[in-house]
Amino acid sequence: MEEKKFVPVMITPYNLKAEVDLDVVSILVEFYLAAGVKGFFANCLSSEMFSITENERLELTEHIVKQVRGRVPVVATGSFGLTIADKAQFTKKIYDTGIDAAIMITGHFAKEEDSDEVLLRNFEQMFLATGNIPLGMYECPAPYKRIIGPDVFRQLLSANKLIYHKDTSIQLENVKAKLDILKETNNQLEFYDAHTPNAMYSVQMGAKGMSSISGNFYPEVMVWMVNNANNPDKQEEVKWLQEELTKVDPLIHIAYPMCSKYFLQKRGLPVRTISRAVATKLTPEQRQTLDDIYDRFQHWCEKLGIQQVDIASIAGTNSLEETVY
Repeated sequence: MEEKKFVPVMITPYNLKAEVDLDVVSILVEFYLAAGVKGFFANCLSSEMFSITENERLELTEHIVKQVRGRVPVVATGSFGLTIADKAQFTKKIYDTGIDAAIMITGHFAKEEDSDEVLLRNFEQMFLATGNIPLGMYECPAPYKRIIGPDVFRQLLSANKLIYHKDTSIQLENVKAKLDILKETNNQLEFYDAHTPNAMYSVQMGAKGMSSISGNFYPEVMVWMVNNANNPDKQEEVKWLQEELTKVDPLIHIAYPMCSKYFLQKRGLPVRTISRAVATKLTPEQRQTLDDIYDRFQHWCEKLGIQQVDIASIAGTNSLEETVY
C-alpha cells in the first residue's frame, strides 16, 4: 500500500516580546515528528508569514530545516515580492535555506480579476526565472484564494517544474478532477488536501496526504487518518473519525492560529498564546469550546488506540514560567 503522509503547516511561536521563539520551534518540530508526520510546510499562512519580516521568514525556515536534519522533507513559501524577478529572488533565498521545494502562492501570479491566461503567463516566467529549483503550488486564502481549475492544473503540470500541490478548493469534485489528471499523466507531483472534512475522501481518491490546520491541534489523529483511510480493516473507524473531525473543523478555524497555540499549550507544549496575526485574546467562550474539543480528542485517541505524544519526553521541553491567557 502506498505510503500516505500528513504534513503540518507550521505555526510560529513567539516570546513575551512577540519575537520568534526559535527554542520553542525546535520543540514543536520534535513534537510533530514524534506524532508521525512525514514532512513540514514552513513559512505558510499558519506561520503568520504575512506578519513577519523577510529576514524572519528566512531565519525561521532555516532553523526548521536544521532541526529536522533531513528526517523528512521540508517545503516553504517562496513567492514573495512585487515583480516576478522579486519573487524569483526570494525563492532562491529561501531555497538556499535547505528546503526541498519552494511553494508558489497561486494568488501571487494574477490579480483576482485577471484571467487564467495571465496566471499561466506569469507562472511560465517564474519557471524560467527559478532555474532548477523544485516548485510547488499553494491555493493560499491570502491575498485572495485563487483556485486552480483542472485545465489550468494540467497546463501547469506540463512544464515539469512542480512537485507539490496544496489544494484548498474544498469541493471534492475539483479535487477528484485534479487527482484524475495526475493518474492520467502519471505525474509524480505530491497532492495534499488542506480541508480536513475531505481527509478520508481525498486520500481514498489518490491524494498523497493531508496538510491541514488540524495538525496543529491533534497531529497524531491526522496521521492515523491518512495511514488508515485505505485500510479495509479500519473503514468503520475511519468513517466515524471523519464525522468527528468534520464536526469540530469549523470551530478550530475561529481565532486561528491563536486557538491552536492555546490547544498545544493545554497539551503541555511551551507555546504562548501570542500572535501577530490575531490581535485579541481568546474569549472565555472560545477557550471553553477548545476545552471541549480537547476532551473529544482524548476520546478519539482512547477509542482508536492512538498513542499521544509524551510531551515530557521531548528534549528541552519546559513549562511556561508565566500564566498564559
